[in-house]
Amino acid sequence: MNKPSRIAEAHRLDLTHRPRRNRKAEWARRLIRERVLTTDDLIWPLFLIEGEKTRTPVAAMPGVDRLSVDEAVREAERAVKLDIPAIAFFPYTEPHLKDEHGSEAYNEGNLVCRACRAIKKAFPQLGLVTDVALDPYTSHGHDGLVREHGDDLRILNDESVAALVRQALNQARAGADVVAPSDMMDGRVGAIREALDAEGFVDVQILAYAAKYASAFYGPFRDALGSKGALKGDKRTYQMDPANSDEALREVELDLDEGADMVMVKPGLPYLDIIRRVKDEFGFPTFAYQVSGEYSMIMAAAANGWIDGDKAMMESLIAFKRAGADGVLTYFAPRAAEKLKAR
Repeated sequence: MNKPSRIAEAHRLDLTHRPRRNRKAEWARRLIRERVLTTDDLIWPLFLIEGEKTRTPVAAMPGVDRLSVDEAVREAERAVKLDIPAIAFFPYTEPHLKDEHGSEAYNEGNLVCRACRAIKKAFPQLGLVTDVALDPYTSHGHDGLVREHGDDLRILNDESVAALVRQALNQARAGADVVAPSDMMDGRVGAIREALDAEGFVDVQILAYAAKYASAFYGPFRDALGSKGALKGDKRTYQMDPANSDEALREVELDLDEGADMVMVKPGLPYLDIIRRVKDEFGFPTFAYQVSGEYSMIMAAAANGWIDGDKAMMESLIAFKRAGADGVLTYFAPRAAEKLKAR
């Protein structure tokens, strides 16, 4: 039997509490783990593009492709096999289809609607989340309708809400399970809920981007959509100031009062404090969006050998759970799911 050395005996502290005892082995760490990440926590965003059997890499997002509808169906099958519960769609709209009114958003044959119909037919058990915002479809790159007077650009709230209602109904008719208004116009959640109910879509959920910040982390996403170069001005009159926290609670409360079933904080990692406050204050299903810039930073650092990409990916995702998020929209979804299923 091994006895403690004289050196160990001489330096032993008279401690009542030794937290390291609970960390001494993997089985012990598993038993006391406070938060657990599973595939149930993942929503996988997909970018759509016209064509057949087409996959176009997004340069600023290594490992992410724009997908034709048939390729999106293939990725939906992968999601089902990986037990990812839902996917979300974001379209790359050809420039000739864009106009100042975002008319393609109301086309029942647009990319998002075609993808919804194809995937819902093939995999009815998979949740489909659609983005409600006009920026993929507008020539000016804004989430709503605009009025220009010389150098002055004004984003019109009430007129935009009417347009967003049309877009949400178009998506619901195509088979969307969840419509997710990300536009940040005032009153749009209530208007969409009323319109959905009036048309019989009482079971279509609303995931409101309730606290969406005017962030520098959206750059690669706008490249993926082809909207970066088109954007006139900026979005600070409707997206939130990164300096504000109390305002986020007011925005979330309004969206819940208007009928939101779930709420979103976007971006994710720079706003973990907002996720925590929202969850503590309201207790409603709360989601985070690990946005393109967050994804690209991890991928770039990993490609340079500066960090372990897989470990950083998993650590970032568990951070959302620790902060109180019920789930995460993340481009890492399939990669993370593969890691989780391999455990």
